[in-house]
Amino acid sequence: MDAEYDAIIIGGGVGGLTSAAQMVARGLQVLVLEKYLVPGGSASHFKRQGYTFDVGSSMMFGFGNKGTTNLTCRALGAVNKQLETVPDPTQIKYHLPASQRFPQGLKLTVGRSREEFLSNLVSLFPHEAEGIHKFYGICWDIFNCLNTLELKSLEEPLYLAEQFVKHPLACLRLVPHLTSNTGDVAAKFIKDPELLRLIDAECFVFSTVPASHTPIINAGMVLSGRFYGHINYPRGGVGKIPQALAEGLVEHGGAVVYGAHVRNIMTEDVGGTRKAVGVKLTDGREFKAKALISNATRWDTFERMVGEENMSKSETLFRTRYKRAPSFFSLHMGVDASVFPQTDDQVMDVHHIILDDWAKLQEPFGLLFLSMPSLIDPSVAPAGKHVVHAFTSDWMDNWQGLNGDAYAAKKQEKANELTRRLEAVLPGLCGAIDMQEAGTPKTHRRHLGRNGGTYGPIPSRKPLGIIGMPFNRTSIKGLYCVGDSFQARASMLWP
Repeated sequence: MDAEYDAIIIGGGVGGLTSAAQMVARGLQVLVLEKYLVPGGSASHFKRQGYTFDVGSSMMFGFGNKGTTNLTCRALGAVNKQLETVPDPTQIKYHLPASQRFPQGLKLTVGRSREEFLSNLVSLFPHEAEGIHKFYGICWDIFNCLNTLELKSLEEPLYLAEQFVKHPLACLRLVPHLTSNTGDVAAKFIKDPELLRLIDAECFVFSTVPASHTPIINAGMVLSGRFYGHINYPRGGVGKIPQALAEGLVEHGGAVVYGAHVRNIMTEDVGGTRKAVGVKLTDGREFKAKALISNATRWDTFERMVGEENMSKSETLFRTRYKRAPSFFSLHMGVDASVFPQTDDQVMDVHHIILDDWAKLQEPFGLLFLSMPSLIDPSVAPAGKHVVHAFTSDWMDNWQGLNGDAYAAKKQEKANELTRRLEAVLPGLCGAIDMQEAGTPKTHRRHLGRNGGTYGPIPSRKPLGIIGMPFNRTSIKGLYCVGDSFQARASMLWP
């Protein structure tokens, strides 16, 4: 192609679409290349037998109407889009391991009120009341600082200088926390090992690593942001978000090409430095741009598209400092409404975390995520039915060498294992399933183009706070990474 774009986005996930929306709003010429037939990646949805299933997260941040941390609203607003959302009356309910203190298991509900959450936590750990308020107080202070800043890349000196001039006190209050991790901060104020394990679980839910490896800046953003903008579900399914972003950027002069498989990122030697200049698709088409932004995984970006022969020493070093985050085993089910206990004035909690053994927090099939969005948005399920989406971390290695009947049998075995565990929250579930589909790390690799099914890089060793985490820039001039290409996450919150 002779035309040169200001930027090409590789991958139409929310990270890529958000970047594209911000650029077209400023009048830049942007092209998004998406390998699948719909936008969104792990934030898309699919339909089966009248059900609308979210591919990944059903728990959405960023729809608030105050401050600067309502990033989803801001991305949509950049292209003049707005979505109807349904507020989640609670946010998440933890079902954690039994112990001598909690013989029936540690149960904790995170509602919409920060004060109520802290009160509930203190009632469970009264001897740690002071430490609880100090730790979550630091998280709240960090969030309030972030919520005054225009959130962009920490790598841009002009942006940092501008924010310091506008908000000097907020910036100065953040500085001491830049090199700190959540586990170290929590341990300064809290000594109870069971409470510290709970904080590990709180971090693992959004970062796929325990508190010791989670920057306190990130924890402050998530663990406090949930009480500010709250959890809101886009009516009709999470896939409405990328659909609206894609429509908006096209309306603003951008372009989206679906079914576009990028074979390689084209680079040139400019004064002894590699510079990204465009992409070549598997069908032979070429597109040129001043900048390339990859929403693919870091491993797909460099090992497959850039090529190991063009990989710099710094990118090789990246692979010693960071490793692939796990993939997920996911189970989407349509279920008869009779197993859902609820009354006219009280809806069952939509999101649950289930863990039976603290030692298995980071192991495959250890922590179990459960979402049931049809409880607050009936439009995503047929009348008299509900959507149940369960998922848990898993590794590609557990599925290697399995094909045909052996692969199908193991999928069904694991699906049965998950549904039995879910009976703790939904008694009678196993006998009320209308339909189900299971996905393995192979599924995530095939449909979402994720190397090994991974959801991004996680530190191989304890990072130096947020300073020790990957950023957007790469060693190749003009090539940037966004989304979980540079930091592990679970899509908008969960996988």
